[in-house]
Amino acid sequence: MQSLDDLTTMLCRTIENVRQASSDFDLNPDVVLPKGRVLKPAAVLIAITESGDVVLTKRAAHLKHHPGQIAFAGGRMDDTDRDLTQTAMREAQEEIGLDPAVVAVLGTLPAHETVTSYSITPIVAMVPAGLKFTPEPGEVDETFTVPLSHVLSPENYRIESRVWQGQKRFYYAAPFGPYYIWGATARILRGMAEAVQ
Repeated sequence: MQSLDDLTTMLCRTIENVRQASSDFDLNPDVVLPKGRVLKPAAVLIAITESGDVVLTKRAAHLKHHPGQIAFAGGRMDDTDRDLTQTAMREAQEEIGLDPAVVAVLGTLPAHETVTSYSITPIVAMVPAGLKFTPEPGEVDETFTVPLSHVLSPENYRIESRVWQGQKRFYYAAPFGPYYIWGATARILRGMAEAVQ
């Protein structure tokens, strides 16, 4: 197992090495986007425990958008947010009860553009091991962790497809046990996997 110093150093180098922004269209270059499309700013918190796990959520099944999907804690920037880091921290506190006081921000990844017209900025941070999370039942069905080694291994990703709005759409997936990690979450993590040295 890596020491905390080695883990932190590896993550900081990885953040520096992710130079390219990503999008839901990386594997779908033929998608024609509407003219005048305006992206809404949002942020997610990639919380990594000191024991080397990534904190993820399973979105509530009753939600209108992305029900039951695996995601980072996060959401749209509010007018009252100072910056996107505060957006990620606020959303993590609201969705999984994560106290901002225990979060050590390591850095920011390039934004990810979604098919739903969001520009998501991933904030990478360390949190203590063994935290107990409190999912907000209106938004989150479950909070769980996945080993960082799984999501930082490019061989664990595969390209899959499904029909969306009448067209076949391709995306990355990195399933782990009962959890189907795919879409924007998998694409953001794959960007980190590609940057590990």
